[in-house]
Amino acid sequence: MSASEGAGEGGFIPRDRRWQPDALTPAYKTSVLRSPKAPLLSFPTSISEETSPVFGHDMLGPLDDDLTLNFAQDGQSAIGPRIVVQGRVQDEYGRGIAGALLEIWQANAGGRYRHVKEGYIAPLDPNFGGCGRVITDDDGRYTFRTIQPGPYPWPNGPNDWRPAHIHFSIFGHAFAQRLITQMYFEGDPHIPLCPIVGSLNSPAAVDALTARLDMAQTIPMDARAYRFDIVLRGRRQSIFENRPEGM
Repeated sequence: MSASEGAGEGGFIPRDRRWQPDALTPAYKTSVLRSPKAPLLSFPTSISEETSPVFGHDMLGPLDDDLTLNFAQDGQSAIGPRIVVQGRVQDEYGRGIAGALLEIWQANAGGRYRHVKEGYIAPLDPNFGGCGRVITDDDGRYTFRTIQPGPYPWPNGPNDWRPAHIHFSIFGHAFAQRLITQMYFEGDPHIPLCPIVGSLNSPAAVDALTARLDMAQTIPMDARAYRFDIVLRGRRQSIFENRPEGM
């Protein structure tokens, strides 16, 4: 994103930390150790932070954007409700960010990650790896296919469950536009019960992380569709995962 009127220091609109969750939220227990112990320092972005990285579609594999198939054996597919997730990556002014790299990872339909330290006893799906990537088009739009992840318990409290969610890592036009966040699903009853969601400062912030069912993009007899738009930088930047980061 180039510098523009009102863009703020370094050619990028500063993040509004009042919109982002507090770093220390004791109900989310790991934030007690992760949160800064000293006041944050803020610096103008440097040239290296305002230029690069640049990604091209030649870095992607043919199935990187299809999690139903990219880990599956020939003739097989991941188990679970099939969905399409699509949306637009944009800046504070609503301009689409072309060539942004989105990397995603998620649990399977039973709520289990394919990870060596996974402790949940739900079964693994032998045809689901749980990760993928895509690059936005000229208007900042992206699409990928996957299965809807399941909720899972986590050892934050005696009976805490994470809502079904998909993690996103986004690289925009520059390192100053790096974002890590997660997407929830409209209508999930676990959303208001989750201590991580409870760290958000307003219902509008929760709404910004909740994907909506998009029947116009549903593939008949195949997959439902959800829309999730992402904002990089500025007053309404998509919420950082776990805690605010970056300057």
